[in-house]
Amino acid sequence: MGYKVISPETVIIDAGASIGDGAVIYPNNYIGAGSAVGEGAVLYPNNIVENSYIGAGAQVTASVLRGARVGEGAQVGPFANLRQGAIVGENCRIGDFVELKNCVVGKNTKISHLAYVGDAEIGEDCNIGCGVVFCNYDGEKKSRTRVENGCFIGSNANLVAPLTVGEGSYVAAGTTVTENVPARSFVIGRARQELNEKLAAKYVGRNER
Repeated sequence: MGYKVISPETVIIDAGASIGDGAVIYPNNYIGAGSAVGEGAVLYPNNIVENSYIGAGAQVTASVLRGARVGEGAQVGPFANLRQGAIVGENCRIGDFVELKNCVVGKNTKISHLAYVGDAEIGEDCNIGCGVVFCNYDGEKKSRTRVENGCFIGSNANLVAPLTVGEGSYVAAGTTVTENVPARSFVIGRARQELNEKLAAKYVGRNER
C-alpha cells in the first residue's frame, strides 16, 4: 500500500526513518533518522520530527518533536514543542503553543493551548487549561509533579513541584498550588477581588496625556 508524500520536493525523510502504510506527509516536513511514523498517521505542513515516534492515526501540524512519542489517534499542534522524554498517550490533544518536556501524558487528556508541562506525570482523562505552568525548577534543582486521573486544572494555574494532585480533583483558574491535593478535592488560591468605583477615572487614559 505504501504512504503518500505531497510535494516531495519540499519533504526530507532521512535514511533510517520509517513511514507506515497509509500515512500522508504534507509539504515542508522533515523526518529525521530514528523516527517512525505509524500507519495512517498524517503530518500536516511544517513539522520537524527527530528521533521521535508518531503512532497510528495520529495527526501532527506545524510542530517540533525531538525525542518524543505520540500515541495512536493523538492530535498535536499547531506550534507545539515536544522535547526529549515527552510521551503522549492515545487520543490526547496537545494544542497550539504547548511545550512538553520529560513528561508522560495519559490517554484522552487534553492540553489545548499555551501551557508548559515539564518533569511530570499526568493521568488519563484530564484537562489542563490555557496558561497552566508546571513549575519544575526552584533555581537549584528540578522536581516532579503528578496529576492523577480525571483532574481539571483551570487556566493560569501554577503547579509548584514537588507536588501530587489527587484523582478527580479540580484546581480553580488562577490558583497557585504548593501542597499536595487529596483525591476529589476542590482547590482555589487567589487574592480576593476588590472593587473601587472611583479609581478608574484616575487611571483610564493616563497614557494619552
